[in-house]
Amino acid sequence: MAEHPGSGDIEPVPNRTKGRTMAGNDLGSLLGSLLGGGGQSGGGGAGGILGSLIGALADGRGTGGGNGSNPLGGLLEMLTRSGLTDQTQSWVGTGGNQSVSGTQIAEALPDETLRQVAQDAGVSPQDAADQIARTLPTAVDRLTPTGSMPEGSLEDIIRQQQL
Repeated sequence: MAEHPGSGDIEPVPNRTKGRTMAGNDLGSLLGSLLGGGGQSGGGGAGGILGSLIGALADGRGTGGGNGSNPLGGLLEMLTRSGLTDQTQSWVGTGGNQSVSGTQIAEALPDETLRQVAQDAGVSPQDAADQIARTLPTAVDRLTPTGSMPEGSLEDIIRQQQL
């Protein structure tokens, strides 16, 4: 009898290849707090979408070489390569943030990554891209208050900015 409960306990562990998704959920909570959470009526809201995106990028799906501990740099690099240099520099810099459209985000992100983020959030890929476009500039701006990308893991950076 003890073997069956033990097998049942062990079986879900290998199926938890979504350890990054849990990290994505944690990141979503942290990002939601960082973004103020006030404008979001849902628990995860845009922070959850960004957490899912960052989690997918940390997993290495669809990135052109992002850093696993700080996939934000990889995301910004990806957006820069897609022609959004001025926008990303404005988010990191200390001046005003330039806007970006959902269409631009959708074109910059790999289709598989955007579909996964949308599925995780329970929205269409275009809705996910629109939410990312609305919240990413503010998130990056708040994570880079000195005008440059801080050192350390993304979770550490987010926690530091919440103080």
